[in-house]
Amino acid sequence: MAESSIPSKSVIELATFYVGQALCGMDILKIQEINKLMEMTKVPQAPDYMVGILNLRGQIVTIIDLGQKLGLGSVEISNESRNIIINAPGEHVGLLVTKISDVVMADPDKIEPAPANMSGTQGSFFTGVYKTENKLIGILDIKEVLRIESDNLSRGLER
Repeated sequence: MAESSIPSKSVIELATFYVGQALCGMDILKIQEINKLMEMTKVPQAPDYMVGILNLRGQIVTIIDLGQKLGLGSVEISNESRNIIINAPGEHVGLLVTKISDVVMADPDKIEPAPANMSGTQGSFFTGVYKTENKLIGILDIKEVLRIESDNLSRGLER
């Protein structure tokens, strides 16, 4: 196998996706799988951004509307909507997104801090931005999204 086909350690592969009109990305290694929407079960008294739960090959997966979570409005479900299932220790979480985009090879040295207008609650969900020739990708801090979610999920299921 040719050495050039293996990504360099100095490159991060960003899986990119849209949440409404916003282009977001995250390290592809944090993703377990991407799937089409399945029938979900609502969880009574769950936070608004928790769309529901689904059974994925015997595993219960909590689905979060990433648009609501980021303060961008609810994701409109369409044929392009997908669940991004995250590799999270001890739990299974899916992020409902508007549509999937490309995998972008990003130089970590070129990732810039999140702009000042991304401050506040929503800004805490982003570690920075990456500029391509014609796009600006908000890099999602999935640990922050899941850290807050774990607390709310535990409270919601205990009720």
